[in-house]
Amino acid sequence: QVQLVESGGGLVQPGGSLRLSCAASGFTLDDYAIGWFRQAPGKEREGVLCISSSDGSTYYVDSVKGRSTISRDNAKNTVYLQMNSLKPEDMAVYYCAATLSRYCDGSSWYRWMTYDYWGQGTQVTVSS
Repeated sequence: QVQLVESGGGLVQPGGSLRLSCAASGFTLDDYAIGWFRQAPGKEREGVLCISSSDGSTYYVDSVKGRSTISRDNAKNTVYLQMNSLKPEDMAVYYCAATLSRYCDGSSWYRWMTYDYWGQGTQVTVSS
């Protein structure tokens, strides 16, 4: 069956780094554009970044630009989110999502309604 599973979350100190993984089963991630979202307590779900299925083009929300990188490993059917220089405001549950729109669209990649499949999330805690 179609499934997305996030992993790699945990507790890090401010300024630290971690790599989140999004592993797919039941479908091929390379056929989909993949978005990462996060939801902090009391906040709306926020689009973080998106990677297109074909040319690997990416979009980033301004708050993580320069600190985060998204990449694909098609052999492992996995997408990675590398997060550096983490700040307390990065603390949230992080979700990956997939859409058959093969390219991230500049006007819709950050909208949750764009995506067809969602994972269950992984917790990122940033605290000293």
